[in-house]
Amino acid sequence: MTDSPYTDLERPPLSQAALRRALVRPGGLWTSITVVERTGSTNADLAAQAREGAREGAVLVAEHQVAGRGRLGRTWTAPPRSGLTFSMLLRPPVPAARQGWVTLLVALAAASAVRRVSEVDARLKWPNDLLAGERKLAGVLAERADDAVVVGMGLNVSLRAGELPVPAATSLTLEQAGNADRDPLLRAVLREVESHYREWVAAGGDADASGLRAAYLAGCATVGRQVRVELPGERILRGTATGVDVAGHLVVRTEDGAEETLSAGDVVHVRPGE
Repeated sequence: MTDSPYTDLERPPLSQAALRRALVRPGGLWTSITVVERTGSTNADLAAQAREGAREGAVLVAEHQVAGRGRLGRTWTAPPRSGLTFSMLLRPPVPAARQGWVTLLVALAAASAVRRVSEVDARLKWPNDLLAGERKLAGVLAERADDAVVVGMGLNVSLRAGELPVPAATSLTLEQAGNADRDPLLRAVLREVESHYREWVAAGGDADASGLRAAYLAGCATVGRQVRVELPGERILRGTATGVDVAGHLVVRTEDGAEETLSAGDVVHVRPGE
């Protein structure tokens, strides 16, 4: 049973069996796909499995997540079956200093899948958001779990205007998507993640050698923009985002001409005159 007010025709359930047939194969990255009706947090659940030795490539999908988390402790909520809420377990065999690229890699893969399947021009906001215009379409959250990385995503698919968690959010449906079917979209995201991940790992986590940094920069809406970055300790940094370095950090040229490299921060795109 589901507590969604919408029918299966409007918001159909995902088929665990169909997803497994399509994505789990010998030699592939994805080793298991589990779809649950309801959970608190797919990241928390999968992190617990990772600490118990779960294999790389486990994917956990929730039709309804009731205690989802975003960056900086923010909550992420959506009605049942209105989006894609899932987490992936990765054990990247690359130097720790290069593993910060995992978040950017997953965001890039998701944006590519959204553009291809849904025909919505999804762009990347450093470090972990997908935007349609200036509205948030999806968020990515990567967390350590011993020697593993658990990467969660929440992608708004069929939310109506009155269901959006914040006014600055949007959904594929609100963006007039050519296809808002969650099944092919999830398959496309996971296939794109696998492709980028394989190339990145084969290059030893080198974002330049694998082409990851160039691809990210090409799809990034932050680079070239005036930004305001809220940093730990209530510090505010203003300037122009000029690039993303080899470690995946944002490079900002401040108003006094200095360059700062940021590994974390809450970025706001500033419109001219603001």
